[in-house]
Amino acid sequence: MTVTITEYGAESNGGICTECIQRAIDDCFLNGGGTVVVPNGRYLTGSVRLRSNVTLYLKENACLEGSRRPGDYMEFINDSTEPIKEEYKTTDVWKSVEERKSYDFMNCPAGRWGNAIIRAIDAENIAIIGEKNSEIDGMDCFDELGEEHYRGPHAISMHYCKNIRLSGYMVRNSANWAHALFGCKNTEMDNIEVIAGHDGVHITTCDNTEIKNCRFYTGDDCVAGIDNINVTVENCELNTACSAFRFGGTNVLITDCRIYGPARYLFRGSLSDEEKRSGRVRCENTNHRFNMLSVFTYYADFSREIREIPGNIIVKNSTVENADRFLHYNFSGNEPWQANKPMRDINFENIKASGIKMPLAVYGDRNTRALLSIKNCDIAFEEGTLGVPFMQAAYYEKIKLENIMISNISAAPLIRKWTDGEISLKNVDSGECNYIETASYEFFAQSI
Repeated sequence: MTVTITEYGAESNGGICTECIQRAIDDCFLNGGGTVVVPNGRYLTGSVRLRSNVTLYLKENACLEGSRRPGDYMEFINDSTEPIKEEYKTTDVWKSVEERKSYDFMNCPAGRWGNAIIRAIDAENIAIIGEKNSEIDGMDCFDELGEEHYRGPHAISMHYCKNIRLSGYMVRNSANWAHALFGCKNTEMDNIEVIAGHDGVHITTCDNTEIKNCRFYTGDDCVAGIDNINVTVENCELNTACSAFRFGGTNVLITDCRIYGPARYLFRGSLSDEEKRSGRVRCENTNHRFNMLSVFTYYADFSREIREIPGNIIVKNSTVENADRFLHYNFSGNEPWQANKPMRDINFENIKASGIKMPLAVYGDRNTRALLSIKNCDIAFEEGTLGVPFMQAAYYEKIKLENIMISNISAAPLIRKWTDGEISLKNVDSGECNYIETASYEFFAQSI
């Protein structure tokens, strides 16, 4: 079955079309599945729910334009076609880490924080496919009850879904994450572009995820999430004002990517309240933050139990330009985002990096000590960098550097360590910075 949203009364550049789009989806679902077509034009909508065996297909130059009224994203709670389970509902809203008592605001699918232009809950065999120049525009919807008291709905939010295909479209100005996936299995993302907004894709407790041929030009992290198993990120372009990867998982392969800063689009958290309310800010405003924080930042907060010890993370065959840090793993306890289960091992191979500004940080757990391997890499710090070691390390089992060229650092050790562990150096060229220094705890804790 194939239907077009205009058959149900949706009008381009007209009034809000949420009900029309939802009726088209529901008809397909109730008739065993099919395709809902969004034709050329801009269609204003609140939250619609994608259902099992339904494909949402955006034709060339089609756009789903998100409403800027947060209330337009709450109608799903009264869904009569597939009633929302009571245990999925919550009235909790986002609170700061210091105030929150649970993560129900995030983990319950039917809460305000999980609002999205396109939702899916307990669905299977679903797809969002776009032709050339198709897009989902979040319009930077402002919600004072949202995350950090300004973030509105995600562009796409999926909970407990399986067999997902996402391809071909652009997400622009997402008011929160462009893609928020929780407890999903068997997800393929291909040829997707994310412009501005927040995280490009954020996956939590997901299995078997492939992200290929995508372009992320984000204000927040490009690829983020925790408690993920079997993840591949391949042939992607990542440009951000936060981290290319803020990630935790088991069996993670990142390959053939271009990772670079500074960001094309600002980190929206650096805006004033007035600017956040306005919804659109020129990215050329130099008063805001555009620097890229890290290539890979480890992520393990307490929003979920982590099923397996994170590890077997491989980053290879990629280029890096102008990131503050190459690696940021800090399990010291002073970062709540890295305090759940520790990471076991991470490996970098065949990486060419330039413009790095800060040391690699490898601070593992006392009981699960880190394993780090860097092989066949060329890592250049920003020219004129003085007194900055290549790496700072503590609670590691083994650090292995092999066939490494390190340039543009001087008057500093190669590795500044706090605890002992095995360090293997083979064919490492770092100029005069070739010694290992043991630092005091106070110095290390302050500098990491």
